[in-house]
Amino acid sequence: MTTNEYRVADVGGKPVQWDPEQLRKIREHPCFSEKACHAFGRCHLPVAPRCNIQCNYCIRDFDCVNESRPGVTTKVLSPLEAVEMVRKAIEKYPYIKVIGIAGPGEPLANEETFETLRLLHEEFPNVIKCISTNGLLLPEKIDLLQKYDVGNITVTLNAIDPDIGAKIYQFVDYKGKRYEGREGAEILLRNQLEGIRMAVERKMIVKVNTVYIPGINEDHIPAIAKKVGEMGVYTFNVIPLIAQYRFSHITPPTPEMKRKMQDECAKYVRQMRHCQRCRADAIGRLGQDVQSCLYNE
Repeated sequence: MTTNEYRVADVGGKPVQWDPEQLRKIREHPCFSEKACHAFGRCHLPVAPRCNIQCNYCIRDFDCVNESRPGVTTKVLSPLEAVEMVRKAIEKYPYIKVIGIAGPGEPLANEETFETLRLLHEEFPNVIKCISTNGLLLPEKIDLLQKYDVGNITVTLNAIDPDIGAKIYQFVDYKGKRYEGREGAEILLRNQLEGIRMAVERKMIVKVNTVYIPGINEDHIPAIAKKVGEMGVYTFNVIPLIAQYRFSHITPPTPEMKRKMQDECAKYVRQMRHCQRCRADAIGRLGQDVQSCLYNE
């Protein structure tokens, strides 16, 4: 994509004029720009161990060195340890332009996330900051994210029909109460859509991740893409299921099935086609992680 194409990009079928800082947060972020993934890197900080929902495809692991998938980390860091990790990473790998918090649990459900963001905002004001979230708490935390200059947000949205969501989520913990089935899915969906709306309104650059689960949401994914495209989401990422936990019996989609789904969804919103399904402590360029080097120092 050329500079001019970035400057006036098509979002939700409408041309959008990006300001210079928004352009930087697109062009230097390896998840938001396929070209950037070859030149720039990211540093994920695993400071958020707790989660407020249980997905039927998710197993978190806080002592994992052999798997490469979301929800795992070699260890959970404190905010101070995380900032020290950033110092090391940027010094050793100057191509790292993005600091993200993507777990291993739900970032917005952990106060350590916001303490880390505060420290980063003070010491590294020019580094691109991003969050990956399930969206349950996004409406109530959006202003705090804006305060700490989190300009890139990824929301995992697997259904816009609560009946389908009820098949994907085992439970939702919200405001001190546990919800299951359709009721939990409705609460989650309402907050996800409101959080996305608020983020777009604040000129944050939003990516939506949707896990492609054959037999559960596959016929529904184009409708998700259409909905979020209309809302002004910048890019859409179809993630093939990793068959585990309650969905361990489901055969994941093939690469060909994924490409066909992306092509169908591309009618509505720009597609991210280079996702590596990163760990919660991934450091380096996409597909070229170096986090073990920093842990061992």
